[in-house]
Amino acid sequence: MILLGSTGSIGVNALAIAERFGLSVDTLVAGRNITLLNQQIQKFFPKRIVVLNPQDIASVNHPNVHAGEEAILEAIESSASDFVVNALVGFAGFRPTLKALECGKRIALANKESLVVGGAFVDTSRIIPIDSEHFGLWYLNQTARPISRMLITASGGAFRDWPIEKIQEATLKDALNHPNWSMGQKITIDSASMMNKMFELLEARWLFGEGEYDAIIETKSIIHALIDYQDGSTTAHLANANMQLPIAYALMGKSDAKILKSVNLLEVGSLEFREITSDRYPIWDIRQELLANPARGVIVNAANEVAIEQFVDGKISFLEISTRVMDAFKHFEQEPKSIEDIFYLNNEVRQYVRKLT
Repeated sequence: MILLGSTGSIGVNALAIAERFGLSVDTLVAGRNITLLNQQIQKFFPKRIVVLNPQDIASVNHPNVHAGEEAILEAIESSASDFVVNALVGFAGFRPTLKALECGKRIALANKESLVVGGAFVDTSRIIPIDSEHFGLWYLNQTARPISRMLITASGGAFRDWPIEKIQEATLKDALNHPNWSMGQKITIDSASMMNKMFELLEARWLFGEGEYDAIIETKSIIHALIDYQDGSTTAHLANANMQLPIAYALMGKSDAKILKSVNLLEVGSLEFREITSDRYPIWDIRQELLANPARGVIVNAANEVAIEQFVDGKISFLEISTRVMDAFKHFEQEPKSIEDIFYLNNEVRQYVRKLT
């Protein structure tokens, strides 16, 4: 495989599956964690390495090291491997997805932004999702029964139990205090604002086609997806939270081996469900309009990435992330008609949000 984002949580889990089942690793692409990258090189013997910053090349213990976006694209094009795991974060993962598809490769996709910003121009027939929610929907959707609605679940994020009036005072440290697990900075902030779930609904829309999609909070993160059928019945996908299950299916097509410990319902005891409401998660106000106009996802993503940078830098409050995204969504009403439009809109929206006072 060509693994983009090898030192993040998805990358680490993908390599754990590769080690367990004897899968070869052709290329590793990593960010700033050079110490972990060197450990991965020592264990998996990849042919090529790509890092984010040129100044890190000398610190990588490998004879074939390159840096930057163009090096990622060249690695995808020149590699003999026909399988790409894209676990990059944010808009930076979009161009590598396009390159992999252009080269006829299959993609195990954790970079949801690739579909959020450009789902209309991406061949999803060659994409295998490795988000647990979309894997759950796929896992359940193996019959021909007519579907009424697809649902995914949310943890609720760092502020699910906070008094609503206190959220305005939330600090970066507060936003990163996820109740269920430890993740990267951006996805943890997106979980707290519910932006991550908005993106996952958009991703589901592009993966599974037109239909009704929704999300609810399930506080223990045991249920990942549910499907309502037209006959009135509902099925749910339950699994202990571990990304190795969807990754194993993506890499091998199936898994007869036991990947996870089964859910023990007696240990779980009970499950709690909550509605996602816009008083706690203001961004939820634009959910229906965005799902009705999914090509506008590039606007929301660009505004969100800039607003998160501003929040991390202490320039705006946590709730202003959502208000700035909604401002940009209202200001930019156009839909991209081409891939070139996506990159143009991405830049325009970022400039707009940076100038907001």
